[in-house]
Amino acid sequence: MKKSQLLIIMAVLTGLAVTARLLPHPANFTPVAAVALFAGCYLPKKWALILPVLIMLLSDFFIGFYELPLLLVVYSCFVLTGVAGFIIKKNRDVFSVLTSTLLVSLAFFLITNLAVWLFSSWYTHDWSGLLLCYSLAVPFFRNTLLGNLFFVAILFGSYELLRATLSEQKNTAESSII
Repeated sequence: MKKSQLLIIMAVLTGLAVTARLLPHPANFTPVAAVALFAGCYLPKKWALILPVLIMLLSDFFIGFYELPLLLVVYSCFVLTGVAGFIIKKNRDVFSVLTSTLLVSLAFFLITNLAVWLFSSWYTHDWSGLLLCYSLAVPFFRNTLLGNLFFVAILFGSYELLRATLSEQKNTAESSII
């Protein structure tokens, strides 16, 4: 991938994700995880890890930052989502992308809510507090999962369709020269 193409893709992904976080939306229905997974599959490793953090920093600058331990856990989950993209990079079929989307959504739910329980005073620090934390977070998980599935389908589908179209045009142009 040329440097100019990389910069355009990163700018578009950043603009999309930051804008989506700033505009009114259902809680947790954002493209940040989808961008992280996509970046892990298609961008150089360094940028795949930096991009979701950059998106979160830019949007949190406007939305507002929150408790540092929770912020670090949330950001780390998006970095881990980029790592999941590395894992499926060689096998980007629908099954792998769908499975990864489901797994990173579940991991985000489990890890971030454990962090909320551990680092905040919102819940008692016992089993009933942990169960209450997870049960109250279920509606957010639904939105996270639906948002991730929606945005992953848009990003991966659009990119693969564009690649196939450009490849077909290139093959047509080459065959007309011969």
